[in-house]
Amino acid sequence: MDLPAELPSCLEDWKTAETVAFALLGSYARGDAGPHSDVDIARFVNDDQHDEEARTLLVGDKEEGGVRGGNARAPSCVRSWLVVRSTVTPGQVEKWFTEPEQAINIIVGLRDGRALWDPKGVFSDIQQRAREFKWTKSHQEKADQLAGKELVGWIEEAHKGLEGLRRNDVGRLLNARFGLSWGLAWVMRLHLGVFTTSDNTFFEDVIRAVGSERRWAQLLRQAFGTASGGGEDFVSLREEVESGLLLYCETFELLREALPQDDFPLVEATVQRICSELEREA
Repeated sequence: MDLPAELPSCLEDWKTAETVAFALLGSYARGDAGPHSDVDIARFVNDDQHDEEARTLLVGDKEEGGVRGGNARAPSCVRSWLVVRSTVTPGQVEKWFTEPEQAINIIVGLRDGRALWDPKGVFSDIQQRAREFKWTKSHQEKADQLAGKELVGWIEEAHKGLEGLRRNDVGRLLNARFGLSWGLAWVMRLHLGVFTTSDNTFFEDVIRAVGSERRWAQLLRQAFGTASGGGEDFVSLREEVESGLLLYCETFELLREALPQDDFPLVEATVQRICSELEREA
């Protein structure tokens, strides 16, 4: 793997009395890193009192410069790697396996991870647990509860979208576009338990899980602006938001039987409002 030569010394510097393992995750662990990929390092500690926020660092190797214009030597250049170091506590590890919103983001990455320093087999045990992980009824129930809360949370963006269309207000439309694309993709990932290899694959992963030819998938493409609409070569901001509003309605239909009773009336009323307003605008 093309990793910075300084990484071993960095790991030594990052060790504390509580550190029990270092692991490489992400694209470098999978073997598909590119020249602009970051290096994801997870530092595992043995208690919950030593948690800390992730840190981003530049780690570089110095190289000799070549010859430029006759005998003049070019200045030495430095190749830098962007290294993201996160600290993982035992409590966080448990959440990876018990909380569905975390499981769908991390389990596959753990399976692909590589131990960098693991003297007591702590990461090895976690990785084996990830390989044996099963999506249970309990995970599904929690996921649907969260999906319902998310749909309620994106009601405000649906209203912004409707008002943005009415006023042709770019600010409102941009606000709405995020929740009606990224937000609804996340809702469906929760509901279907869609595990992703990385955050770069979520789009194709969720479309594949739903079915690439289904209306929901077509609307998601249009909401993200990755499919042309109206016979044009691009999807306008208005078309993206209109597709996102229809996507909200389609998401409700697919989740209708799974939505929590407390959330159902709010989401249903929003769907009715969207349908009414879009019909009026049409």
